[in-house]
Amino acid sequence: MDPTPATITTRAATRVGSSLRKRSNWEQLAKFCVVGASGYAVNLVAYTILLDAAGLHYVVAAIGSFLVAVANNYTWNRLWTFRGQRGHVAYQGLRFLVVSAGALGANLLLLHLLVQAGVGEILAQAIAIMLVMPLNFVGNKLWSFRRRA
Repeated sequence: MDPTPATITTRAATRVGSSLRKRSNWEQLAKFCVVGASGYAVNLVAYTILLDAAGLHYVVAAIGSFLVAVANNYTWNRLWTFRGQRGHVAYQGLRFLVVSAGALGANLLLLHLLVQAGVGEILAQAIAIMLVMPLNFVGNKLWSFRRRA
């Protein structure tokens, strides 16, 4: 018999509650944020260069800066944040890229909406990156770098 929606919700709430009480998850989140901060800086520097120096459209500049930042973030997350959860470099890299591409999609949507709302392109990118970070962490923790059973 399939579990009811209430059972699924209860199980999920129990798992989330348990995860929130584990110190190691908070430490991992802190490391992810440090790596994310470095990626954030790399992204904004690359974005600004591509936008101002190369004269690219803000969406194209965001995609280019994403590629630079995702390489930075994957390297540091694999070596430091999720060090104990390493799998095959190519499989994890592909999963990381898929999660990051989803985050990029959300980032581009938010970036476009913010720019259309009159927010400057660089500030809009800075805000969009911050808003997408939780989605990125959860995807990478639960899929890209998940512990093998």
